[in-house]
Amino acid sequence: MSARYIIGIDLGTTHCALSYARLPEDGADPRLAPSPEVMAVPQLVAQGALEPRPLLPSFMYIPHESEGFQALPWDAERRFAVGEHARARGVDAPARLISSAKSWLCHPGIDRRGPTLPIGAPEDIEKISPVEASWRYLEHLTEAWDQELAKDDPELALAKQELVITVPASFDAAARELTVEAASAAGFEDLTLLEEPQAAVYAWIDAAGEAWRKHLEPGDVLLVVDVGGGTTDFSAIAAVPREGSLELVRVAVGDHILLGGDNMDLALAHVVKAKLAAEGKELDRWQMASLTHAARVAKERLLGDPSMTEAPIVIAGRGSKLLGASIRTELTRDEITRTLVDGFFPEVPSSARPATRARAGLTQLGLPYAQDPAITRHLAAFLGRQAGATSKLEGFVPRGAEGAEAGRAPLLLHPTAVLFNGGVMKSAALRERLIATLGAWLEEDGAPRPRVLPTEDLDLAVARGAAAYGLARRGRGLRIRGGTARAYYVGIEGAVPAVPGLEPPITALCLAPFGMEEGTEATLPPQEFGVVVGEPVRFRFFSSSVRRDDQAGAELEAWKPGELEELSPIEVTLPTEGRREGDMVPVQLRASVTEVGTLLLEAIPREAQKPNERWRVELSVRAET
Repeated sequence: MSARYIIGIDLGTTHCALSYARLPEDGADPRLAPSPEVMAVPQLVAQGALEPRPLLPSFMYIPHESEGFQALPWDAERRFAVGEHARARGVDAPARLISSAKSWLCHPGIDRRGPTLPIGAPEDIEKISPVEASWRYLEHLTEAWDQELAKDDPELALAKQELVITVPASFDAAARELTVEAASAAGFEDLTLLEEPQAAVYAWIDAAGEAWRKHLEPGDVLLVVDVGGGTTDFSAIAAVPREGSLELVRVAVGDHILLGGDNMDLALAHVVKAKLAAEGKELDRWQMASLTHAARVAKERLLGDPSMTEAPIVIAGRGSKLLGASIRTELTRDEITRTLVDGFFPEVPSSARPATRARAGLTQLGLPYAQDPAITRHLAAFLGRQAGATSKLEGFVPRGAEGAEAGRAPLLLHPTAVLFNGGVMKSAALRERLIATLGAWLEEDGAPRPRVLPTEDLDLAVARGAAAYGLARRGRGLRIRGGTARAYYVGIEGAVPAVPGLEPPITALCLAPFGMEEGTEATLPPQEFGVVVGEPVRFRFFSSSVRRDDQAGAELEAWKPGELEELSPIEVTLPTEGRREGDMVPVQLRASVTEVGTLLLEAIPREAQKPNERWRVELSVRAET
């Protein structure tokens, strides 16, 4: 039987959520399908206490054997917990808590399939990989759905429905493929990946209904500001008139910025630590980890309840003098406002750029967080880099362009509307600071201040939007055109005589132009290239978010600094298939973007040794054969 539901899953850094929509019957008008609903996910909220909650915190707790089973209705002997109870236990036992698995999933500096988490865990804990942690969250959602809705009808099992999982727009191909791998481990087969900022827009369109056309008009540029628990994402979507209707086109995507609620929790923990130090109370490393989790809980309470002026913080005492005691303090609203608004959203000029510093030769193993915590600086860099993002759109005339100085190129991309997303942006103070700063930049550049689009639940918008996207693919609602957020290239080494001290020249061959749609193939030039078989070789790949005119097959012999970014190389040993090791085999190249958004490069030999012989290399594989 075919799927009966579209399932949208927000696999977030700090929370997961599941939204679902009933698919219309065959022949029914898809426009009449109901809007997506959010499932309340049953989960442990305390030892032995099960409650349904709309959000499943993305935390996994590995208890000591003395704590017993973490029983669930579908698994009475479960040895771990995910969700609300796991997050709460992290305050008292941070060494047994896995958090930010999604951020680790996109960290190229570790073996993301190897046992890594929790970092610094005691020896009695069996570590798991970021992929398995992500799988466990998806597994819990699957089991909860099946327990609630598929008990009497196996055809309603989650694995048999159409699934849309969201990822950051800036996720590279490796992180996307690992997300698919985690979903496959949870039993999913019919799977699509959707960028989170686009999901937020789909949720907004679905909630607004036909009224969305009153908020967006031809010439508008919508800036999506998505600040979640672990990442900050910027995307720009243009409203383009096309044959009498309005079309939304994703025109720019920012870099992957590991900056969000996790950084803010740590900053607040240091504020509280300074207060405790002033009282003569020093904290060790594990107490600091507990304090960071406690600060997160206090922050969420204060941001979620405007009537609260302070939230209590309690962490366990350590040492003989404090055995059995606890350390108590509080986090105030004023401290949150001062730390988060001024620290992470400072008022800076449009010319500001993120600060960088030289890294130490030796560091502790950890996530590659952004060096500059100022989100406004990262936004200025994004808008400056994408100043000409709409210049090539056919039929697009920017709104407010008449206010700019004649003949002067804009210094920034000019958004006319802003859509906020992510739990961090629930704070009115943070939204107001960002809009005020952005408005000042645009006025200096001769453009009007942007308006803010109305939104409802920033925690659940991405999950709702994922399901709404699934319906839009079937004809209910507007589709956003986008494709790849960057152009992708492979390095071709020149065949030249060896010269002391000089590397062979590299030509960058465009495999996928900017905006290439998923499920499509690029037409590459017919010339032959050579691949070496039977011994380790390295494929060099590049990407660009600024070269928008390069077509598939374009060859770049030189490029300006900053135009191309080299990705992590892929090291493989191609099978010989009866040839000798080290043979150079003439091949033609074929490139395509898969349905899950990864770039697939195929090398097809001129003289095949077996039917349909070809070598396949995906950007999802990093330093692995």
